[in-house]
Amino acid sequence: MSNFPVDKIRSDFPILAQQVYKRPLIYFDNAASTQKPRQVIDAIRHYYEYDNCNIHRGVHYLSVKATEAYEEVRRDVREFVNAKSTREIIFTKGATESLNLVACSFGRRYVQPGDEVITTIMEHHSNFVPWQQMCFERGAKFRVAGINAAGELDVDGLKAQVNEKTRLIALTHVSNVLGTINPIREIIAFAHAHNVPVLIDGAQGVSHLPVDVQELDCDFYCFSGHKMYAPMGIGVLYGKEALLEELPPYQMGGEMIKDVFVDHTTFNELPFKFEAGTPNVEGVMGLGAAIRYLKNIGMENIAAYEADLLKYATVKMSEIEGIRMIGTAKHKASLVSFLLGKIHPYDAGTIIDKLGIAVRTGHHCAMPLIELLQIPGTVRASFAFYNTEAEIDQLVAAILRVKKMFE
Repeated sequence: MSNFPVDKIRSDFPILAQQVYKRPLIYFDNAASTQKPRQVIDAIRHYYEYDNCNIHRGVHYLSVKATEAYEEVRRDVREFVNAKSTREIIFTKGATESLNLVACSFGRRYVQPGDEVITTIMEHHSNFVPWQQMCFERGAKFRVAGINAAGELDVDGLKAQVNEKTRLIALTHVSNVLGTINPIREIIAFAHAHNVPVLIDGAQGVSHLPVDVQELDCDFYCFSGHKMYAPMGIGVLYGKEALLEELPPYQMGGEMIKDVFVDHTTFNELPFKFEAGTPNVEGVMGLGAAIRYLKNIGMENIAAYEADLLKYATVKMSEIEGIRMIGTAKHKASLVSFLLGKIHPYDAGTIIDKLGIAVRTGHHCAMPLIELLQIPGTVRASFAFYNTEAEIDQLVAAILRVKKMFE
């Protein structure tokens, strides 16, 4: 996208102006955590300088002001993902807590011995282990759908696992290792035809693609702020209101309580029923600023620009002799995972780092997938809308240098 304002955008991210090892920083670890624009940093500072107070509990000026700002962000999130109501937007610590919340509460409410839950082999541990452990605890069967050689979900195989005992399908929107964009609309429609709810782990989706939960018709959608240019320690669980009403609370205390008596306790209404304890107000303020920042650029524009980056990187890197691309799905988000000959990913990543380029190495919290692929891990370069083709050229040069060193 020749008209995409990448230079202006880069100027919003102060961390990108620094040097590491006497080289300009090139940050390709966006799938792990994105950098923060000044607008987000300023929003956090403004909160602490002018509005700092606990929310929902006070009648004084600061408490009322902070509460109004906090709930305004909930409305921003509702609009961002097009939920029907703010009652469907739960603030959490991140996608991991959102997933654990649903696994715990949904399991207690709906999963009995002999029931089944389906996930996929490409899941991040956060959308794998909670369901695995919940099934162990409930005496249920944990089923895992596979992938093909390109790293695409075996959709027919997943559908074949659905039966009258299936209580939930939990799958990622975008794989954090393969970059695969899953056909979640198709899977949701199929699941609903069999009266099976679907949870989507959107941690890798919401920062790259427009998300409309009503159009998707998913029952739950989870994501983290820190992967979408917001602070760490804040995330969102979207859930259909009727389902959330049925689920028991995940944690107890604070704003989730309505009344407490010696012999019983009543709980608050949605969304507060699932927001126990003192909330991360600064994180919510940063999340609101990040959403406004993304909306100002436009998610469609972001998706198009990052698709161009992915195409450029794929072509350039595929020309390197001996490189093995891990994940060649037709529909991918903007990341590339690769191996270089017999060079261990950690060794390659360490050298690339010394050349000023931040990449991620290892199993990327997806050990079942790495075991299936029979590899030691990968080097992963994940791109954001502040990255450039020139930076990708530098990555290619760094890979060639690694290759030459080991030869």
